[in-house]
Amino acid sequence: MIKKNVLIALLMGGILSIFIGCTSSNKTTDAEKQTSSPSTKIDTGWRQLFNGKDLDGWKQVGPGSRYVKDGLTGSHGGMGLLYWTKEKFSNCIIRVVYKMEKSNSNSGVFIRIPIEPREPWMPVFYGYEVQIDNHPETSNEDEYHVTGTLYSLTKPLAKPGKPGPEWNTMEITLDSTRTIVTVNGQKVTDYTEGAPTPERKFDFEPFRGPRPVEGYIGLQNHGNDDVVFFKEVAVKPLVKK
Repeated sequence: MIKKNVLIALLMGGILSIFIGCTSSNKTTDAEKQTSSPSTKIDTGWRQLFNGKDLDGWKQVGPGSRYVKDGLTGSHGGMGLLYWTKEKFSNCIIRVVYKMEKSNSNSGVFIRIPIEPREPWMPVFYGYEVQIDNHPETSNEDEYHVTGTLYSLTKPLAKPGKPGPEWNTMEITLDSTRTIVTVNGQKVTDYTEGAPTPERKFDFEPFRGPRPVEGYIGLQNHGNDDVVFFKEVAVKPLVKK
């Protein structure tokens, strides 16, 4: 016969063991869930066009070339254009993340290119170049040629471009006939087809006139002294509120 105090001790020990066992079991289960569950990838809607490894899907036209190293695409020579061959874009947001090799370097992101380019000047004259150049005065050009403007066509609302080697984020919204450009979160351009533009000052500036609602996009290589590195080129559909 088990004495009363011994029985109580045995019962209490068993209850304590059960309680500890349940607590440990719950913790183990949570850990197992965290370990065994697949990682959750949040779909932000962005589709990467540059994979950081090679230039698959892209094609170079004109002088110079682009290369990929350490997840970035840089350039040799110019003036040429690397364009995305697989589709035209409209009603979307294009995001590029770039930095200048020097304190200031010259490049551009081309949009609304009407047909697949075979040489680099057709996109200049008949598409839009979203300029990358923080100091156009160096080339005897004015603020209509500064980072974030539609080259020679629009006056900047702000000048937020950062010098090399700082990273910049440019977002270009194609909303039917409207083009909006932000650089580092600040709006630089808000242009709608048909709005007034200044007269051409140089023969290398684009012709005036409407651009298509959809078109090819590309990255400019301007020359050995003007290298801009890109680490991201992404696009996502425009969702209107």
